[in-house]
Amino acid sequence: MSFDLAAYLAERRRAVDAALDRHLPPPDAPPAIIHEAMRYSVFAGGKRLRPILVIAGAEAVGGSVERVLPTACALELIHTYSLIHDDLPAMDDDDYRRGRPTNHKVFGEAIAILAGDALLSLAFGLLAESASLDVVKEVAAAAGTFGMIGGQVVDIQSEGKPVEARTLEYIHTHKTAALIRCALRSGAMIAGAAPETLAAVGEAGSRLGLAFQIVDDILDVEGSLEELGKTAGSDQRKKKATYPEYFGREASRLKAKALIEDAKAALAPLGPRAGPIRALADFILERRS
Repeated sequence: MSFDLAAYLAERRRAVDAALDRHLPPPDAPPAIIHEAMRYSVFAGGKRLRPILVIAGAEAVGGSVERVLPTACALELIHTYSLIHDDLPAMDDDDYRRGRPTNHKVFGEAIAILAGDALLSLAFGLLAESASLDVVKEVAAAAGTFGMIGGQVVDIQSEGKPVEARTLEYIHTHKTAALIRCALRSGAMIAGAAPETLAAVGEAGSRLGLAFQIVDDILDVEGSLEELGKTAGSDQRKKKATYPEYFGREASRLKAKALIEDAKAALAPLGPRAGPIRALADFILERRS
């Protein structure tokens, strides 16, 4: 029997959304505007890929959904904060995200900045309550200057400039892949994965994360606002360093496919319990948004 990814995603999204609703302050709690802004972006839609990868990482080593839900929510809050800040005029200056006006377009730049800050603070509060110190350190490294933020910095510095292939890979492995790798590893860590299993999960996460960003770059060239939920072609307008720009679309597609196959190979020692991660790998490659 083939794995029903659609049912798996729907069930896990419901669990994550319900948990996010519990953990976020109510929209009318004072000061109401900041809580409205936080909820506006968190519940704007999205694939919930990172929290679902936390869950899948735990399940791959025999862990439970309930045990890792706070950490799954923390990863989604960190991801959402990064999107709010990315969309600001000082960064990517985008008007749409997930098919809706960006946070700063609705609430203003000051509240958008504070909403992102508040989501990051809440994320680490959840981690402090529910995860080990090792997991907290893992997430902090992936989200910080040696991970996501570091990648964003080099991304900004590289706009409009010729870059080497190693710089392009640095941007993508840090800006995007670091948090995706961290999501899988965090779930597996909480579930008590052995060191060799954790290494395999981390290797798969690195490959999945880089493939995700390459596909994202391709979709920015080929997609539309309706499909992507954000303005297409923004990478080219901002002269960003991307795989399609450097290698061409077809070579980029082949690279993403090879990365997905490498990720699946890394998961081989985990056996059938890693089935959801393998299915998510295919989803990352084939997605249109």
